[in-house]
Parts: sequence; C-alpha cells; structure tokens
Amino acid sequence: MSLPCKFERSLLDFEEYLLVRKTHHPFIYQLDNEALHETRDRLRKLRDRERTLARQKRREVRGKAAQRGASFPGTAEQPLQRKQAFAGALKRVNKEIKRVRKLEAKAATMEGARKALAMHRAAQFKHHPTDEPKEGDGFQPLPSRRRRHVVPPWRIGSISQHTKTRQAIRDARNK
Repeated sequence: MSLPCKFERSLLDFEEYLLVRKTHHPFIYQLDNEALHETRDRLRKLRDRERTLARQKRREVRGKAAQRGASFPGTAEQPLQRKQAFAGALKRVNKEIKRVRKLEAKAATMEGARKALAMHRAAQFKHHPTDEPKEGDGFQPLPSRRRRHVVPPWRIGSISQHTKTRQAIRDARNK
C-alpha cells in the first residue's frame, strides 16, 4: 500500500524527504539515467537500514536481543513505516528506470528499421548506367540490322548425322 505524501513527510527528516520527493510524479521525469541510478542506490541503503532497525526492535520486544541504543524509538512501528516509505520510492524509481530503458530500446529499434528501409529502397534503383547513347557521347556504332540465323535446338546435330548416313549408303554401293 502506498503512503500519502504528508504522512511520508511526517516520518522522514528533511534530507530523506527531499530524496523521496524526487521520486514522485512531476519530479521523477526530470531526472536523467545516472541520477535515477544514484537515487536508487541511496534509497536501497536507507530501506535496508530501516529494515535492520525494525528487525532489531522486534527481536528486543521478544526478548531475543539486547537493547541497541537509548535514542531508538520504543516500538518497531516507526522503522517499519519509514521502510515502507523508502520501499515505495524505490518501486517508483525502478519503474521509471524500466520505462526509460524501454523507450531507449524502442528508439534504437526504430532507428534500425529506418536504416533497413533506406537500404531496401536504395537497392531497388539501378546501380549501373544503361548503355543507351546520350547526347554528347560522339559517334556510336550502330547495332547490326542483319537477320540473325538461329538454328532450332532439335536440328543441332541432325545435319552431321544426315551426312554420316549418306556417306555410309555411298560406301555400301561401291563394294
């Protein structure tokens, strides 16, 4: 369950409150990536410290540990609520870091897609010039107008076979 901002302010001292306040709605978007990671590290340390204090106080109440200090609050409620405030702030920072990462990944993917599309479009155009004559090229040889004699594929080899057959007939007659 999230804590109201006023309740957070009553629990935390001024420096801690300023740190937690940076994790709320309008302020968190002003932090850059490095500041987000630094804030996350500081919040983790504060949350872990409060968790340790709360555990120690619960052990004292059960009689399993000696008292830790004179200035420590009487119940374990205060450290638990402070830990809850830090944990909520840490959750917001982690969510923002994840959101920024997703935006960066999406931007990188979009940039790669744009490059791929540009390469694809560039590949559709001819890279080599045509061999059609252009103005200013000077004299160009004209293509031959002679009809090209094309032998159908089924006739290839039939002429030489016909010659062999006729020669064999002539040879057989002379004997």
